Amino acid sequence: MEYKPDTPIDLHIHSTASDGTFTPTEILAMAVRAGLGAIAITDHDSIAGSREALLEGVPPGLGFLTGVEISAEPPPSYPGSGSIHILGYAIRLDDPELNRALEKLQEARKNRNPEIIRNLKRLGIPISLEEVVREAGEGQPGRPHIAALLVKKGVVGSIDEAFDRYLGNGKPGYVDKSRIECSRAIELINTAGGIPVLAHPCLLELETEAQIEELLQELIVMGLKGLEVFFTDHTAEQTRRFAELAARHQLLMTGGTDFHGATLPDVRMGVGKGSLHVPYAIYERLIER
Repeated sequence: MEYKPDTPIDLHIHSTASDGTFTPTEILAMAVRAGLGAIAITDHDSIAGSREALLEGVPPGLGFLTGVEISAEPPPSYPGSGSIHILGYAIRLDDPELNRALEKLQEARKNRNPEIIRNLKRLGIPISLEEVVREAGEGQPGRPHIAALLVKKGVVGSIDEAFDRYLGNGKPGYVDKSRIECSRAIELINTAGGIPVLAHPCLLELETEAQIEELLQELIVMGLKGLEVFFTDHTAEQTRRFAELAARHQLLMTGGTDFHGATLPDVRMGVGKGSLHVPYAIYERLIER
């Protein structure tokens, strides 16, 4: 199938293998219905979604990249808190080193949920691990499912409020998560034959473009190969600036919606909140690399 340069793609999609609400099989079908030229399933600290999609069979004519999104510890120079997210594209799913590292991160994620629940119970909020597991269904239980339960129980009015009041970084229900060093995340992706990319730079706790550039230079030394230029929450001006940064540092540009399904209902596959467009040429350049 021939794709025109304006055919949209989406290279940042989460499935039930992490905190998305659609299975990899459903995502493949949705991508075809949406007229997308290519997608990547980039689950948090997991390649199970990419593996399931390939086992199911990618529909003819739909481009597909294996993917992952690794939560990494920022380098010491980073002034913010929390994680830096490193996307990995076109990785070998059978790479033993990558699989071992991701298994450890998955185990740590599971151990985090009971601690969050204990914190919420201390605040007088009745919630159980069994409820969270049921809410997650086929997915991996996590904060989005706890947030959804808080909405159902009437504790908060929305998922955003759940994070703002209880589950976000620094809030009373929050429990920090296990991360690997940024350099290690980048190394794992490179070793698995993939392309490491800095995800959603607009969400970094950096105030100036100079700080972003300094971080990029540090990550490039570690082996970073790309920057997520097109993203749901990037303004047109941010997209332009990030594209300039990518060109200046000879980084590949990528883009995607960060689609999660029902847990982020205002973000739709392929278009984000309605105006996102990631051109097909982005996928072609990744394939060439």
